[in-house]
Amino acid sequence: MSTGSTLPAGYREFLEDVKSRIRSTQVIVERQKREGWGKAVVERLAADLQTEFPGVGGFSAGNVWRMRAFYLAYTEGASNLSRTVTDLDGVNLPQALARIPWGHNQELLFKLQDPVQRLWYAKMAVEHGWSRAMLVHQIETSLYERQGKGVTNFKSTLPPAQSDLARQAIKDPYTFDFLTLDSDAREKELEQGLVDHIQRFLLELGVGFAFVGRQVHLQVEGEDFYIDLLFYHLRLRCFVVIELKNGPFKPEYAGKMNFYLSAVDDRLRHKEDHPSIGMILCRSRKKLIAEYALRDTHKPIGVSAYKLTKALPEKLRGTLPAVSDLEMELKVRG
Repeated sequence: MSTGSTLPAGYREFLEDVKSRIRSTQVIVERQKREGWGKAVVERLAADLQTEFPGVGGFSAGNVWRMRAFYLAYTEGASNLSRTVTDLDGVNLPQALARIPWGHNQELLFKLQDPVQRLWYAKMAVEHGWSRAMLVHQIETSLYERQGKGVTNFKSTLPPAQSDLARQAIKDPYTFDFLTLDSDAREKELEQGLVDHIQRFLLELGVGFAFVGRQVHLQVEGEDFYIDLLFYHLRLRCFVVIELKNGPFKPEYAGKMNFYLSAVDDRLRHKEDHPSIGMILCRSRKKLIAEYALRDTHKPIGVSAYKLTKALPEKLRGTLPAVSDLEMELKVRG
């Protein structure tokens, strides 16, 4: 954490406020354990605090319970965390948790049970500057379980630092829940749908991807070839070739991707760029088949599955009530 003159205005006051909340929460937890204080006592305490300090926010009954839950989660659960920092008068707090807003911590606390996952999401929120809404989105789409889970050959084809970063950039599965395509959708329809929703597609791909083009033309010895989707990764400093397959992974896809990567490296890559990376996204993939296909391939390639939302039949679209209509109907009946 920055110190001295680099601290933002109001930091000292903020720190004292956090300390007071931690201390008050400690007292509440200790009294509950020692004297059996129940819900009624804690809620009366919150009301009295609000009366005593009318200009000070944060002491509603709900917030007092949240502070209690926060304290218990990161003191009793601290033994499960590998990296903690002793701060705030001896209370162990993970470093990342101390660097995100209280609202972010509330989402971590009540949406996740595992303290290790909470810390991981907190670190990612700090690293990538996630808003509260973005944090919730990543939790609800199970980013923790999907990040770095694609089958790749990065370890054998990239330098260690580049390999680790590239592996973390590959998810499995990818969730394209913003598309309404049925299981029979053609690859071109999937490709067009992703481009039409490029902002949400980039969000699902992750931080660092910049869109270059669709159906990027390559001509090799008089023959025409077209890359489905081409990106440039700002952190990896390389081109990323994405091929979409509306079916299970097949070993021959790796050979075609190897060809594309060679062509991109030869014709588009600048001398400052790292080797281009390939991503093959399929409706499904079997781990061992993908591993065998990539094992002796010298270009860096990853294989992941993706999931789609099934669309309504055309004849039913526009005939079903909206969610808001159903909610209003239920309220009227209630």
